[in-house]
Amino acid sequence: MRLHVDGHETEVGTGGRPIDPARPAVVFVHGAGMDHTCWMPQARAYAYAGWTVLAPDLPAHGRSAGAPLPTIDAMAAWIMKLLDATGIEKAAIVGHSMGGAIALQAAASHPARVSHIGVIGSGAAIPVSPALLETAANRPEDAYEMMTTWSHAPASRMGGNPIPGLWMVGMARAIFARNRPGLLASDLKACDDWKNGPACAAAVKCPAVVVGAALDLMTPPKRSAELASAVTGARLVTIPASGHMIMAEAPEACLAALRTVIR
Repeated sequence: MRLHVDGHETEVGTGGRPIDPARPAVVFVHGAGMDHTCWMPQARAYAYAGWTVLAPDLPAHGRSAGAPLPTIDAMAAWIMKLLDATGIEKAAIVGHSMGGAIALQAAASHPARVSHIGVIGSGAAIPVSPALLETAANRPEDAYEMMTTWSHAPASRMGGNPIPGLWMVGMARAIFARNRPGLLASDLKACDDWKNGPACAAAVKCPAVVVGAALDLMTPPKRSAELASAVTGARLVTIPASGHMIMAEAPEACLAALRTVIR
C-alpha cells in the first residue's frame, strides 16, 4: 500500500488486510538497510488475528521516497507521522535492530501513543565498529556481504528457511542490493550516534517484550538481557537456534515471543 507521510510517498505493508483505525494497531519497524519485507510472517499473522498492521519502508528504504533520516529520534518522530497519516491514535511498536532502538525512543518520547513495544535483536546501545562504518561509507557492497554473513546463524547460511522455497541469505542480499547510495552508511551512523538508549529504557512505562537470540553475532544476547533488566516489567525471551535475523530464522518462535505481551 502507498501512503503519503511527511510529504513523501511511503510503502507500507499491511499483512494483506485493510487499515482500520478502530482495531488495535501494531507497527513493525525494520533495521538498518532493510525494508518491510523482512516482517512478512509476523505482519500477516497479526493482520489475520484482527490487528491493523503497518510495516513501513522507512524514508529512502525499499520503495519509499524521501531522504534517509539521520537520527533514531527523527525516525521515532516519523513513526508518529505515519500514525497521523492513517488516523491511528495509539499502536504497539515492534522493531528489529535499528528498529528496536526506534521502538524504545518512540515509547520514551511519545508515551501516550505507544501501547506496547517489542524489541528484537537490539539493546539500549547499538554501537557500530569504526571498520564497518568506514566500509559502509566507501565499499557498501562489502558491508552488505559482511552484515549478511554476521546476521545469520551457521545453519541459516546453508539454507534452512522454515518457509519452503525461500532462502534467508539470498533474501537479505536482495534487500541490501536495492539500497540507494549512502543509505546503509547513514543508518549505521544513526545507530552509532544513539546515546540516550539507557534513558529511553528507564522511561518506558508500557508493556514490553525483548527478544534475543543465542547465536546473534550482531547484538549478543547479553545486550538483550541488559535491556530487559533496564525496562520496568519487560519480558525477556531468548531464542536458542537463531542468529540476528530472528524474524526470518525463527518466524514462529519470534511470533510466539511477541504474543506473550502484544496480544
